[in-house]
Amino acid sequence: MQTFQLYEHASTVPVTSYNAQDWQRGYESLKQEFDYWIDDVEGDIPADLNGTLFRNGPGLLDINGQRIHHPFDGDGMIAKIGFKDGRAHFSNRFVRTKGYQEEQAAGRILYRGVFGTQKPGGWLGNAFDLRHKNIANTNVIYWGDKLLALWEAAAPYRLDPYTLETLGLEYLDGLLDPGDAFAAHPRIDGKTGRLVNFSIKPGLSSKITIYEFDPSGKLLTKHSHYVPGFAFIHDLAITPNYCIFFQNPVTFNPLPFVLGLQGAAQCIKFNPNRPTQIIIIPRNPKQPMQLLQTEAGFVFHHANAFEQGDKIYLDSICYESLSAVEAESDYRQTNFEALSPGQLWRFEIDLNSSQAEPWQPGGRSQAEPWQPGVQRQMLESRCCEFPWVNPTKVGQPYRYLYLGAAHAPSGNAPLQAILKVDLNSGTRQLWSAAPKGYVSEPIFVPRPETVNEDDGWLLTLVYDSAHHRSDLAILEARDLNRGSVARLHLKHHVPYGLHGSFTPDWFDPLRSQ
Repeated sequence: MQTFQLYEHASTVPVTSYNAQDWQRGYESLKQEFDYWIDDVEGDIPADLNGTLFRNGPGLLDINGQRIHHPFDGDGMIAKIGFKDGRAHFSNRFVRTKGYQEEQAAGRILYRGVFGTQKPGGWLGNAFDLRHKNIANTNVIYWGDKLLALWEAAAPYRLDPYTLETLGLEYLDGLLDPGDAFAAHPRIDGKTGRLVNFSIKPGLSSKITIYEFDPSGKLLTKHSHYVPGFAFIHDLAITPNYCIFFQNPVTFNPLPFVLGLQGAAQCIKFNPNRPTQIIIIPRNPKQPMQLLQTEAGFVFHHANAFEQGDKIYLDSICYESLSAVEAESDYRQTNFEALSPGQLWRFEIDLNSSQAEPWQPGGRSQAEPWQPGVQRQMLESRCCEFPWVNPTKVGQPYRYLYLGAAHAPSGNAPLQAILKVDLNSGTRQLWSAAPKGYVSEPIFVPRPETVNEDDGWLLTLVYDSAHHRSDLAILEARDLNRGSVARLHLKHHVPYGLHGSFTPDWFDPLRSQ
């Protein structure tokens, strides 16, 4: 049995912990679809870890050898790892979207990508083609007995949870109309089990629509709100009473996109001279929205939010700016050292501040660069992303946060480690896969019938560049210093993914045969 040893403790690896060529190979397409029991295992899979891990991300980085311009344009591929009685089963399958099937049949790129992928033919071959391909590549959730592959600019695709067969676009029992979007970052309330999600229609004044569902998938509320300016929003945070969004300070010039010169996302420009706007929308649709502002920065992902008295505390991964996706750039040649890292910040929002005023169309849209109603504090300076908390703590005061992180304590680098932050004591634990391993989002799975917040496991896919394959690492969330509980060696690599989820439901692989 061929195995490799992940570096379990950060101190064993030099500060320069990665090789650019090693990292790049994790972006090779995986064109084959697999279905097998995982027999190459180091350690023991916990006997009480039962259920299914679903992961989504771009599985195709080229179409018949024609490379896409950015991974975010890649067709979605679902990876499924089911656990039962100390064993694990792997399968993967591409989401058979309309665009995927058309391009596979044609053997070439037929659609422009949001992040710069162009059809052959130069700008003349792309001008005035404003179609986009639903790539269903960002997240995957099992909710209300439906497995949904999500991409924030379109409706979800529904999949069979046993076979991963694509069943078609899912309009949520008529809730969505053709052309409507359903974001890729739903939040599940840790107390009520309700799912909260949103959609954005950006413009000179942007429309945010919020949806809230009960655990069976029944719609409870739907309400829409308008905010001033162009809204480029990827994620939301929730508390028992509020949905919180960060409206990043960006502008959008559609002309290069319309003329076939750039992808839509390449037309978004970060403006460091404008503040970031905090949008606070009550979950009760009868209450008014509030707007505040804070220092300029860019946020993709929020970790968690909670209420204490008249204040909201929001923890988010913040960047100094949004890095531009240049037309002639190659994402595989990323110069990490030239970019500012994502870091964890806490925002304290005073809802009683005189600046936290309701907003109506035609109302105030500009303010001071930051406002006294918002205070911020850096919680973690290490380069980090993909935050996760115990699901029971979503929207609630919490103590432990888990993140993908760089191996080194400073600077920018690929994610090679899992970081545990104790927000009460300030202590840190770091499990590192460097120098040959590159980690994904750490998904927290609570141990059954436990009451302790950090009693559970972290599941993270690790790309092993030494053997060009991926492992699923199972970590003991209470103590990362113990190293991995088990490492499940796959027979192949899984390209770097985006988001995933875990359900205690088991979907027998015999149903897929």
